[in-house]
Amino acid sequence: MSKINITCIIVDDEPMALNLVESYVEKTPFLQLKKKCGSAIEALEYVKENPIDLLFLDIQMPDLTGLEFSKMLPKETRVIFTTAFNEYALEGFKVQALDYLLKPFDYAEFLAAANKAHTWFGLIKGNIEQQITKEKDFLFVKSEYKQLRIKLADVLYFEGLKDYIKIWLKDNPKPILTLMSLKNLQEELPETQFLRVHRSFIVSLKNIDVVERSQIVINKQRITVSEQYKPKFLDFIQNNSL
Repeated sequence: MSKINITCIIVDDEPMALNLVESYVEKTPFLQLKKKCGSAIEALEYVKENPIDLLFLDIQMPDLTGLEFSKMLPKETRVIFTTAFNEYALEGFKVQALDYLLKPFDYAEFLAAANKAHTWFGLIKGNIEQQITKEKDFLFVKSEYKQLRIKLADVLYFEGLKDYIKIWLKDNPKPILTLMSLKNLQEELPETQFLRVHRSFIVSLKNIDVVERSQIVINKQRITVSEQYKPKFLDFIQNNSL
C-alpha cells in the first residue's frame, strides 16, 4: 500500500487554539498543514482554489459557523470538529464528520481522531492499482454527430478550449474534438487515473514521461502545472516516489 499523506487546514477564530492544533499537526507525520484560517469565510475562499483532504474545524465562529461551512465543502473533503460545546456533537456527525474533539483536548485525543482520518483516507487512497481495476475504462464522447468510444488507457491528456475539449490519444496525431467543459469531464474521470493540473489541462497520470520543475512532459508536449492545482499534483508525486 502506498504511503498515505493527508493535506489539512485548521479553522478557528481563537489564535491560541490555532497554534495548539498546529503544534499537534506538526507532531503527526502523515498530516500536511497547508493553511491556518481565523474564520470560516477565509477558509472557504482557500478551499475554493485549493483541494484539501481534511479540516480541523471549530464550530462556534462569527458570520459563518463551522457547521454551516461544513455543508459547503466538496464531497471528498472530510472534517474533524473542534469545539468547546458538546451540544453540537450530534449535529457534527449528521454532516458526516470523521470525529469530534471537545476542547480542551490533548495530543493523545487529537492523534486518535487523526488516526481515524488516516484509516478513512487509506481506504480511499490506499491501493491505487486495485481501485483502477474496478473503475470504468472507457467513455463515449460525441464528435461530428457520432458517439465515439474512447479507451481511457489511450488518452494522453485533455485540453480545454472554452466550450470544447481536445482529446489527445496515443498513436493519433490529430485530437478528437468534443463539445464539453473540463469541469464536467473531470467529474466523469477516475481520480486515480487522471488529474487536473491547469485550468486548460487534465492529464493521464500513467502517461507522464517527465516532471521538470513545474512542467509535465507527455509525448513531447509540455504542460505547466498551475499554482491552483500544484498541491494535489505534488501529493501524487510524493506518494509515487522512491
